[in-house]
Amino acid sequence: MTSLYVDRRGVTLKADGEALVFYENDERVGTVPLAPLSRVFLRGDVTLSSALLGKLGERGIGVVVLSGRKAVPTMLLGRPHNDAARRVAQYRLAQDADYCLRFSRAIVEAKLRAQSAFLAARRESEPQSRYLLTVALRRLAGHIAAVDEQASLASLRGLEGAGAAAYFEGFADLFADRLHFSGRNRRPPRDPVNALLSLGYTLLHAEAVLALYGAGLDPFIGFFHSLDFARESLACDVVEPLRVEVDQHALMLFRTEKLRPEDFSMTSAGCLLGKAGRACFYAEWEPLAARLRKLLAESVGDVAAALGTDGVTPEGGEGAPAGTPGGAATDDDPPADDDPATDDDDAF
Repeated sequence: MTSLYVDRRGVTLKADGEALVFYENDERVGTVPLAPLSRVFLRGDVTLSSALLGKLGERGIGVVVLSGRKAVPTMLLGRPHNDAARRVAQYRLAQDADYCLRFSRAIVEAKLRAQSAFLAARRESEPQSRYLLTVALRRLAGHIAAVDEQASLASLRGLEGAGAAAYFEGFADLFADRLHFSGRNRRPPRDPVNALLSLGYTLLHAEAVLALYGAGLDPFIGFFHSLDFARESLACDVVEPLRVEVDQHALMLFRTEKLRPEDFSMTSAGCLLGKAGRACFYAEWEPLAARLRKLLAESVGDVAAALGTDGVTPEGGEGAPAGTPGGAATDDDPPADDDPATDDDDAF
């Protein structure tokens, strides 16, 4: 399964049998078969026919609309999972402080361990960054050891934040000086690396929301991230262990010079990724997106299994996703609210 990225003004999409057809100025300019599609991402002034929306919904193909300069995501999806008992169990356990703390400890420990593994691997091949990476690794080791000592979500979130600070100090040293990356910033991002991280985190978050709806879970009711208006807190929970995948991807794109500083522009709205850069990014993103969907499916499946139909954690379990993969540093607010920092030029 694959994704289709449409990033161009003045395009109309229609259904023609089992195909999606592109029109510009009433002229047919392209065709894509529906069969291999799992997602359609839209940005720019794109028009969809109701017949096509119906076909996408019937096939469970999620549609993600990235609107405005900040590319705020809106999602359209087919009928969600039929088992409402899962959502009832989720709501019940979201009120269980002990369950939430067990779940959150597992998430934070997995994230810290993966941060450490990533930086340790880079230390072996980055002699110029060895000192700062070693310092960051020592700090992360202390935070990992302290996870089980945290008796509340508040203290655990503080530990997570300290881990994020340590991680980004080491991570930032891996990038060339000309990228002006010294750590995480956003709303708006002020350098090319942060612009790319925001865009990647936004796409990852959208994938998590679609996966949760498909599994019959409510993305807005989390266990580690608290309730907040318009925030898909459970999606924020499950992407925590996967952000490191986006971080590594961003590092690769700059190290291989598939993206360069000249692909970005600085405006009053922050650092923006331009037309040519977006085309490159989407082409390189799709192989990673396929891997992320598999990891999300495993993690979401573990969450659903831990909930059970009666809301009781399976015997012997800790009430957290057993298959949670390791991940990267996060911001406290939802990645969906990150500014993906792309400009509004046309691009497919």
